[in-house]
Amino acid sequence: MNGGACTVMSRFKELCDKEVINIKNGCRIGFVDDIEVDTCDARVSALVVYGRSRLFGLLGREEDTIIPWCDIEVLGEDTVLVCCEQSARQDRGHGRKRKFSFDKLFE
Repeated sequence: MNGGACTVMSRFKELCDKEVINIKNGCRIGFVDDIEVDTCDARVSALVVYGRSRLFGLLGREEDTIIPWCDIEVLGEDTVLVCCEQSARQDRGHGRKRKFSFDKLFE
C-alpha cells in the first residue's frame, strides 16, 4: 500500500472534522462533508457542506453550500474560515427537488 495515499486520506478525514465559519457575517455554515477536485489539474477546487436535514431527513435536505477554494481564508486546527456570499449555496442533487410546504397540507 502506498504511504502517500494513506496520508491524503487521513488529511481529508481531518478536514471533515472542521467546522466552516463565514467571516463576512459570522454565520456557522456546518462541517466539511466533501470536496470537489479538478481532475485536469489534480487540485481541490471547492469544499462542500451538505444542507441540513429537514425533519430528520424525511423531508429531504436544504441546499448544499459549495465553497470555492479561493474563498477559503484560513484552515485552522478546528475551523475553516471562509469569506463567501450567501449566493454560494447551490443545489447539488442531495435531497428533494420540489419544495414542500405544510401550509398547503392544511388548506
